Amino acid sequence: MEIRKILKEEMKYALDLVWKVFLEYEAPDYTTEGIEEFKRSIDDTNWVNAREFYGAFDKEQLLGVIAIHDISHIALFFVDGKYQGQGIGRELYNKAESLNNKGYFTVNSSPYAHNIYKHLGFIDTDIEQCINGLRFYPMKKEIEQ
Repeated sequence: MEIRKILKEEMKYALDLVWKVFLEYEAPDYTTEGIEEFKRSIDDTNWVNAREFYGAFDKEQLLGVIAIHDISHIALFFVDGKYQGQGIGRELYNKAESLNNKGYFTVNSSPYAHNIYKHLGFIDTDIEQCINGLRFYPMKKEIEQ
């Protein structure tokens, strides 16, 4: 498996994977408004271009995606359901952490991913929030430099 930056010409595949996994695992926790808001975000070229995307690849096959905003905020983090539980998410997270020079990470975790982030060492910084139908837990992790 190789973890590397997603190339511009691969972005459509990355966003297709994000949408597929979102619909399968995240969407059941959201209202129609939240699902539409998420789709608007990943369809917004400016939103996408403001983030760095990294992928986990097995040869040419994309298995998972992590997107970082401003080095210290995880904006998207999805692993194809067929490959969850195999350490791919941990490798993607480790790559993101290796790029971070701010000493912390933040994330607005979906209810589905809340325990996954806790397992990675994140702690809640507030109670569950809901904005535009998107439910999330603000979380933070201090990281060693």
